[in-house]
Amino acid sequence: MKSAVETLSPTRAKMTVEVPFEELKPSLDAAYRSIAQQINVPGFRRGKVPPTVIDRQVGRGAVLDQAINDVVPQKYIEALQENSLEPLAQPEIEITRLEDNDSLEFTAEVDVKPEIEVPSYEGLEAQVDDIELTDADVEEQVQALRERFATLTEVERPAADGDFVTIDLVATQGGEPVEGAEVSGMSYKVGRGGMLDGLDEALVGLSAGDEKAFTSQLVGGDLVGEDVEVTVKVSQVQEQELPDLDDDFAQMASEFDTAEELQADVRERLGRGKRLEQAAAARDAVLEVLLEKVSVPLPETMVTDELNARRQSVEQQLVMAGLTMEKYLEDEGQTQEEFEAELERRVRDAVTAQFLLDEVAKQNEYGVDQSELSEHLVRRAQQSGQDPQEFANHMFEHNHVPELVQEILRGKALAAIVESATVTDASGHEVELKNLRRDGTIGEPEDEAADDEAADAGTEDADTEDAAEPEPEKA
Repeated sequence: MKSAVETLSPTRAKMTVEVPFEELKPSLDAAYRSIAQQINVPGFRRGKVPPTVIDRQVGRGAVLDQAINDVVPQKYIEALQENSLEPLAQPEIEITRLEDNDSLEFTAEVDVKPEIEVPSYEGLEAQVDDIELTDADVEEQVQALRERFATLTEVERPAADGDFVTIDLVATQGGEPVEGAEVSGMSYKVGRGGMLDGLDEALVGLSAGDEKAFTSQLVGGDLVGEDVEVTVKVSQVQEQELPDLDDDFAQMASEFDTAEELQADVRERLGRGKRLEQAAAARDAVLEVLLEKVSVPLPETMVTDELNARRQSVEQQLVMAGLTMEKYLEDEGQTQEEFEAELERRVRDAVTAQFLLDEVAKQNEYGVDQSELSEHLVRRAQQSGQDPQEFANHMFEHNHVPELVQEILRGKALAAIVESATVTDASGHEVELKNLRRDGTIGEPEDEAADDEAADAGTEDADTEDAAEPEPEKA
């Protein structure tokens, strides 16, 4: 087999592959055997029909077609390896010459990974915000814990913010009930929000037995975004009584003996979480600085496919959040053109980062062992709320393991880049990253296990692709 490569662009190549006819013989023999099993010819047992008879009965062309379909993918892979090309999509293959008993020639045009010159990433400098942990943050967490142990007492007074009410709700449009837009006997906390615009305002001041009508917009269904008339009726009002924040509560709700110890633990845990958030911000900041130093040609088909996938993902998130694109853009203060431009910029940065990290991993000859893959599988399953074994089975059955391996390698590459950088907070203090453990604590410098965990915590768990997707759920 001979192959030649024509570079059409930095991200697209055309290979011309010549295959001597003798290299088709195994595939031709297999084609004859396969066809012999499928036809009935008088005087011959099934599977024992000679090639000459098959040529007369079926035609030599059908045999050649089957053999070519078998051999071309094999020779395509060999040609890629021979020319050190990494394809990014399925090729466009064309048979350009076929001479029976002589030769086969085909071309394969395909998007390929561009050649990348990795800039030096030693000594990169980046800055992140200070860690801000306030008494209000601690109070919010403690309050949430108290609410978990709260009791509800029925009261005979109008509902106020913070009360729990039992409601019946129905929506109509043009005097006709809206299908699927009614609930009965639902418990709802006044002031919680997130259900229907205007519901909380309508509930305040209603007593058991009262009802009120208001205009709102549905957050799902065929009439999403359209005005409907909503009638809500209250059947019960309950007041939430929180337990006192004292030592008895601390002993009931935690392993601590005093409320002071409980609050100190809450503050410590919040601090560790803030530290991990800062580490993630540091990772993004370092990568952004490095991306500014490199120019990577991107295959437009890959960018377009990724843009379409991201756009679809955003639309799905908006539907789940009960928002229209128009409402989301209004809340964000963006025009459609600004949204599209920002989305494309972030997608291009994400694709560039993937190529760059792949090259760093390749240059450093990183590998992935079974324990790392298993740990990554479990972590991905936990993030998606799936059973680890079921998630692993799905990944293996659908051949997604190479993608997981690539995620791990990119995580290792990003860890190397981040650990070689200097990151400071807004106050000028250096941010500890190398010895940061996954739980947000700081390990000892000589603790290699802590170093490994720091790499995982700061890089692997946060896919670089995430940076390319807006967050409509925050709108």
